[in-house]
Amino acid sequence: MSQCLTERYGDRIAGVLSCYDRIVITGTVPVICYAEGMTRFLHSRGIRIFDYPQFAQTLRDRVRDVAASLAETADITIEHIAKSHVRKEEVVARVLAQRGDHPGLVHIVSAMEACDSYRPWHDKASGKTFVRPDSGKCLHYYFYFMDADLGLIYLRVPTWCPFRLQFYCNGHSWLARQLAAEGIDYTMADNAFVRIADWQRAQTLADALSPDLLHRTLDGYAAQCCPVSDVFGQTYHWSLMQVEYATDLAFRSTTTLGPLYEQLVRQSVLSVKAEQVVSFLGRHVTPQLAQEIGSQFSTRIEGTCIKHRFGKSSIKMYDKCGIVLRIETTANDVSFFKHHRKVEHRDGLPTRELAPVKKSIYSLIDLRGILLGCNRRYLLHLSSLDDFSAGVRALDRLTRPHKVEEKTVKGINFFEPGESALLRALQNPRVNISGIRRGDLLPDLDMFSPNRLSRQLRRLLDLGAIKRVTGTYRYYLTKAGRAATAAARRLTAATIIPALI
Repeated sequence: MSQCLTERYGDRIAGVLSCYDRIVITGTVPVICYAEGMTRFLHSRGIRIFDYPQFAQTLRDRVRDVAASLAETADITIEHIAKSHVRKEEVVARVLAQRGDHPGLVHIVSAMEACDSYRPWHDKASGKTFVRPDSGKCLHYYFYFMDADLGLIYLRVPTWCPFRLQFYCNGHSWLARQLAAEGIDYTMADNAFVRIADWQRAQTLADALSPDLLHRTLDGYAAQCCPVSDVFGQTYHWSLMQVEYATDLAFRSTTTLGPLYEQLVRQSVLSVKAEQVVSFLGRHVTPQLAQEIGSQFSTRIEGTCIKHRFGKSSIKMYDKCGIVLRIETTANDVSFFKHHRKVEHRDGLPTRELAPVKKSIYSLIDLRGILLGCNRRYLLHLSSLDDFSAGVRALDRLTRPHKVEEKTVKGINFFEPGESALLRALQNPRVNISGIRRGDLLPDLDMFSPNRLSRQLRRLLDLGAIKRVTGTYRYYLTKAGRAATAAARRLTAATIIPALI
C-alpha cells in the first residue's frame, strides 16, 4: 500500500490542519419567504393584496434609513458599484489597508442586483386575489464588518421583500482569532496557516466552531442592518448555502511542494475518473446515479487549481502561496450528503436512518466529519499516484549553476561526452563498496588530465552528485547522482538514439 503523503513527506511538512474555510449562509423570515405565506400575512393584517407594493416600500425605506444611519455613525460613505467587473473584495481590501483590522463597521457597498419578489395577482377563474412569485432587481447593501470573533464578514441585505439575507464568514479567520486569544503564535499567507506554534491545539480549536456562536452573531447583524423581522413577528431562520472545508498540508519549503504539486496536478487530470470523484464525495455508484455522472461531472484546471465537480458538490486541490497544499471539498447544497440522523415522520414517530443532511447551520457539526472524510479519501488517492517530484528536485539541483564560496559552479550536462563518461565510471558497482580514487579513474578517462579531473570531482562534490568517504580521497555517487545518471543513460538509449535513426 502506498505511503500517505503526510507520512512520505513527514519531515518536510510543518503541520496539517483541517478547518472550515468559506461559509455562506442565507437568512429567511419563515412566515413570508414564500408567496402563500406572504398572502396569508397580508390578509391577517388587513392589507389589501394590491396595496402590497406600498407596504413593501415602507420597509424598503426603513432599510435605507438604517444603512444611512450606520454609515453616518461610522463616518463612512456608502459606495455604489454600478459596474459588474468591479470586485467588492478589492474595494474592501483597499479600505482595510487604510483602516486597519480593529472591530467595527468597515464599509458599506451598494449595488443593483437580482432579487426575489412578489407580484399582486387576481385570478379571474377562481376569483381569488393573492401575491405570486416574481423576480426583478433592487438595491442591495453589503455591510462589511470586522467581527471580534469571526474576522471579516459581510451581510448582504436587499431593500425589497422578502428580504432574503446572505451572510459570509471564513473559518480560517475565526481560527486566527482563537489562536491569538490563547497566545499561540502563527503566520498566515492569504487565508492559510504556514506556521503554528501548536498544530494539535489549533486542530482542537478548529473543530470547536460553534453553530450557537454563529446563530447569535447572525441574529445580531440582522437586527442591526435589516430591522424588518419585528414587522412579521418572527426572527430569521438561517440555512447553509455554501460550505467549504479545507485540509492544508503546510510544507516547510516551496522547493518541496513545487515539483510535487506539478506532478500531482498532471497525474490527477489523467487518472481521476467520474466514478472516483463520486466515491471521494462519499456516494456509491448505483445504476440510477450512473446515469447522472456523465452530465454532472467535470475536471478543470483553473490557474493553479484542479477541480473535480459532481452535481452541486466539488473537490479541488491547489497550492496556496507555493507552500501549502490545500484539498478542499465544497458543498453548494449540503443535502447532497447523507448521514444517519433522527428523521421525523408524518405519523409522529421518529426513527434513526440514513437521510440527507439538513440545511440548518446546526448541521455544521455533522458536516465537519463528512467533508473531512471527502478530503481524506482524495488525499489517499493522491498518495497512490507515482511521485517523481524527488527526481525533479534532484535534476533541478544537479543541472542548475550553484553559488559556492562566492564562485559559480556550473551544473552538470549529462550529455557532454566527458561528464557522461565520468558519471558512468562512478556508476560502476565496485565504486559502491569502498569508493574510488582519482588515480583509479584516470585510466578510463583519457580526455581528462589529472588536474582537470580533480576540478571535475570538486565540482560534482559541490553540486551534491558525489560524496567523499570520510577521511579518504575516495568518491561515490549520492542517491540523487545515481538516479540522475541512470535516467540519463536510459533516456539516451531508449529515446534519443532511436529517434535519430
